[in-house]
Amino acid sequence: MRISILFVGALRDGGFNQSALDGAERMQADPAAGEIEIVDGIPYDPAAMTSALKAAAGRSDGVVFVGGQGNLVTPPVAEAFAECAFAVVQGAVTAPNLASYDVLQEQSAFLAGVLAARHTQTGCVGHLSGHRVVPGLKGRAAFAAGVRHADPDVRLITGFCGTQDDSTVTEAWATRIADAGADVLFTMLNAARDGATRACRVTGMRQIGNVTDWCAAEPEVFVASALARIDLGVVRAVQDMRAGRGAGSIVRLGLAEGAVGLAMGPEVPAGLRTRIDATAAQVSAGELQVSTTYDGPEIEAAA
Repeated sequence: MRISILFVGALRDGGFNQSALDGAERMQADPAAGEIEIVDGIPYDPAAMTSALKAAAGRSDGVVFVGGQGNLVTPPVAEAFAECAFAVVQGAVTAPNLASYDVLQEQSAFLAGVLAARHTQTGCVGHLSGHRVVPGLKGRAAFAAGVRHADPDVRLITGFCGTQDDSTVTEAWATRIADAGADVLFTMLNAARDGATRACRVTGMRQIGNVTDWCAAEPEVFVASALARIDLGVVRAVQDMRAGRGAGSIVRLGLAEGAVGLAMGPEVPAGLRTRIDATAAQVSAGELQVSTTYDGPEIEAAA
């Protein structure tokens, strides 16, 4: 079986795509997985994504689209190529030949919100994402819910800057958020995290990263990181496709499956760690529901 795995933007971005790539490369190295093709550098443009999907479907038995961008473009292509199997990692769409695999980033984002609200000294925290895709929107909502859960009096400044990979843009946005009073910033970005990190170094704002453990990489900037094992979604998608199962369903992987969590840096005190661990246990057990909708204010691009 030949399976194509499609990526929008840069592969080795230190974030979402790189985690997914780890899973794709594990499948490439597994003889039982069949022939795995990795296609990267697809522009964040509906026409380009649709074209890449159609081309892959024409030469493959299965296509895995990595990223919430696939929610919009994959269903019509799946309908047109009924003999091909499709999957969207971080997806929320299904069809007779289409499955979605959702690593529940919102659970770790909620924990990040709890930590941010307890760690802030100014009473103001920030959030910065790139593309307005479903996983990013859910992650922002969950972070906001975590902030409210910990301390409803903490102010949140949030925005979507429109890019996951342009560090010049994210540096400017992160600086605006710091200038508005935030001293902790939660970022859901790919390669463009570098720009936000530069802004944090200049302003002294602490950052909470996502996907990988940024505390270990840059402890002088990152106080925590909302982990998300996107690689597990890719591996599960390929395995299910190979086994001829999963179509028509959404497979969710969260705290209970070891797919998400919150890594914390050494400056987080033991008492707060204990509180967050207890909150994580409640979320994992279903005793605490994480909101994935947000209707509060957000900042927009400067004129």
